Amino acid sequence: MPLGRMLIIVGLVLLAAGVVVTLAGRLPIPFGRLPGDIRIHGKNSSFYFPLTTCLVVSAVASLVMWLLRR
Repeated sequence: MPLGRMLIIVGLVLLAAGVVVTLAGRLPIPFGRLPGDIRIHGKNSSFYFPLTTCLVVSAVASLVMWLLRR
């Protein structure tokens, strides 16, 4: 695949990801605050790891990739 075509595809993917991230705040699903996300608050620090959100995003990405390969 020529470099120019690959750069155009990467740009379109980044554009689509930007639109999804921008519109994700308006969805009724609270991504980043799902049950199973780990939040630990201390006196002087806090730790946050979106475990469930990562699993959901990974499953959706795997499904999309599987559908594109068919």
